Amino acid sequence: MALGEAGDAPARASFDRDIERLALLEEPVRRALYRHLVRRGEYVSRDEAAAALGIARGLAAFHLDKLAEADLLEVTYQRPAGRVGPGAGRPSKLYRRSGRQVSVTVPDRDYELLAGMLARGLEPGLPDDVGRRLAREARETGAALAAEARRVAGQRPSRRRLVEVGLELLWRQGFEPHSRDGKVTLRNCPFKAVAYEHRDLVCPMNLALMEAFVAGLSVTGVTAVCLPAEDGCCVSLRLPT
Repeated sequence: MALGEAGDAPARASFDRDIERLALLEEPVRRALYRHLVRRGEYVSRDEAAAALGIARGLAAFHLDKLAEADLLEVTYQRPAGRVGPGAGRPSKLYRRSGRQVSVTVPDRDYELLAGMLARGLEPGLPDDVGRRLAREARETGAALAAEARRVAGQRPSRRRLVEVGLELLWRQGFEPHSRDGKVTLRNCPFKAVAYEHRDLVCPMNLALMEAFVAGLSVTGVTAVCLPAEDGCCVSLRLPT
């Protein structure tokens, strides 16, 4: 065995497994099911997934189980609401997107390692002028995203159209916004690998980005608030009724 091969074996195995996980999503129906579950953001039954895509239940079950075997989906069992006790039938198998992160770059790149080093270097006693520059950069990024949303929305868009396009743009950036009762929860943090250990640095920048994004949309009544949580993004949006 060549020098270094034994130490490289775990890395190769992890790389190979991630490639296999991504290869599973090459199949169009399987990829569509995965995207549907990401959009729903909650547990989905085989029947619901099949109906959403217009495919047979057996086909949906086959692909959902393949994704679950690869740890791309979480599985639970639950009886339909209102059905309890003897005669209620077997619990349904439900699926939702797992927290498994799959990232493959060829050749290898590790931007998370770089971001972590930068965060550790900046965080202790962050000078005021550096904090202001970071906030300014975040606001410029948010303003640029808002400008893109307004461009896509077209000339003289309605408030509803602007909000819909804005949320879709946040989807493309990886925030996974879900609207309910006038509140938009961002169920995924694209910066989680760094934010988990450096919230005091990352969350204020994220809030500045979202505040500038909301301001750039110019939709009255939309606000960004910082509500740190274990899962998802630290920022939520309030929508006008």
